[in-house]
Amino acid sequence: MISLRYHVVSLTAVFLALALGVVLGSTALSGTLLSGLSDEKGKLAVQVSDLQAQRNALTARLANADAFAGSVGPKIVAGLLDQRSVLVITTDDAGPADRDALEQLIRQAGATVSGELHLTGAFTDPAGSDQLRQLAIRLQPAGATFPTVGDPGTLAGALIGSVLVLDKGTAQPQSSADELAATISGLTAGGFVRASSNLGPGQLAVVLTGGQPGGDHQGDRAATLARFAAQIERSGAGAVLAGDPASASGNGAIGFARADTSAPSTLSTVDDVDTAAGRIAVILALAEQLDGKAGRYGVVGNAQAPAPGMSGR
Repeated sequence: MISLRYHVVSLTAVFLALALGVVLGSTALSGTLLSGLSDEKGKLAVQVSDLQAQRNALTARLANADAFAGSVGPKIVAGLLDQRSVLVITTDDAGPADRDALEQLIRQAGATVSGELHLTGAFTDPAGSDQLRQLAIRLQPAGATFPTVGDPGTLAGALIGSVLVLDKGTAQPQSSADELAATISGLTAGGFVRASSNLGPGQLAVVLTGGQPGGDHQGDRAATLARFAAQIERSGAGAVLAGDPASASGNGAIGFARADTSAPSTLSTVDDVDTAAGRIAVILALAEQLDGKAGRYGVVGNAQAPAPGMSGR
C-alpha cells in the first residue's frame, strides 16, 4: 500500500515537473516570439518611413516638373493655332480648373475659343438614349448628311458637328444661325446640354472629360462619349478627346476610344489633361490634327507617346 502511494506521489511530482517545464518553456518561447515580432515591427516601420520619403520626393519632383511645364507652355505652343478657332465641349466630371487652364493655353497658342458646350449627365445616360437619338434626327439641318449608324453618341456628334464645327475645306459654317439656335434650344430643353452665351462654330474641337463616368452603366456612358467625340472629329478639321489618367481605363471614354477597332479612328486622345504637360500635348495634338495626323498621348500604358513629336514607349 505504501509502495503504491509512493508511486502515485512520484508520478504526481513528475507531472508537476513536466507541467512546470512546459509553462516555463512556453514563457520563454512567448518572450522570444514577442521579441521577434517587435523587431519585425521596427523593420516594417523603417520601410514605411522610407517609402513615404520616396513618395514625397517623387511628388515634389512631379510638382516641380509640372510647374516648369506650366511656365514654358505658352512659349512652346505660341502661334501653333494662329487665327484658328476651337470649340470646347465639357462633361460633368471635367475639372473646371483644367478647363480654364486649357482655354487659356488655347488663346496663348493664337486661337480663339468659340464657346463652351457642356454635356450633362443625361447625355450619356442609356435611359435617355432613345430621346437623344430622336432629337438628333428631328433637328438634322437641311443638307446635312448623317451616318447610318444609329447609336446616340454618333448621331448626336453628327448633329452638333453640323452646327458647331466649321467646314474642313472652307472654314465656313455648315448650317444657318437659325439651325444652330434650334439645335441648341432643342438639346437644352431635353436636358442634354448647357451652352455658354458666346457659343459659335469652331474649326477644331476639344472634348474635355474627367475620369471614369459616374453612375451606373459606366461602359455604355464611356462608349457614347467616345463615339460622340469621334464623330465631332469627322465633322471638321480635327478634334481631341482629353481627360485624366482614369479616363484611359476600360470604363473610361479615352480607354474605349483607344480600344475601339470597329472603324479606323482619326481622333486624337490625351490622358493627362490634369497636368500642364498634358495640356501642352492637347495643343500639339490639335495642331497635328490640322495636318491630318492623330495619336494617343499621355502617361497611361495604352498611350503611344507623352505628346506629338516625342518618341513612343
